[in-house]
Amino acid sequence: MNKFLAFAFAAPVAVAATMAVAADRQSYQEDDRYGGVKIGTLSCDVGGGIGYVLGSAKTLDCSFRPTGGRRGEDYSGAIRKLGVDVGFTTRGKLVWAVFAPTAGYHRGSLGGVYEGASVEATLGAGIGANVLVGGTSGSISLQLLSVTGQIGLNVAATGTSMTLNPVN
Repeated sequence: MNKFLAFAFAAPVAVAATMAVAADRQSYQEDDRYGGVKIGTLSCDVGGGIGYVLGSAKTLDCSFRPTGGRRGEDYSGAIRKLGVDVGFTTRGKLVWAVFAPTAGYHRGSLGGVYEGASVEATLGAGIGANVLVGGTSGSISLQLLSVTGQIGLNVAATGTSMTLNPVN
């Protein structure tokens, strides 16, 4: 039983760590692959919650910080997971690089729905990885892979949907 529990927590952590290393290597190539320009970073505080075996929903409060010192903007939303999600988290943080087809963007451009998959493992402090794509008419894209830091006791492997709405 102890070996099973150790594997249940170690496997998602190993997958997340591998994905994080791949994201670090990939972030320098995404500029060329999408023909886009990095326009800033999106940092999200994720509310705590409980995984109900088949899924969870948590609130998001995000801040977009553009490159070049321009004024940032705030977003709110939710991240929903459907799949194996067992445990609880008290809070978390997501950070994404944001790309656009050109160096310009319009206020509220990051609003929209992003979909993909998540893997998390938390025992006290934990990590996770999210692969999400989407946004407003496909004109804005988030770095394909983000790494999550969180506090709690949780293991999850889910399909994930994230909705962002501009805050006035």
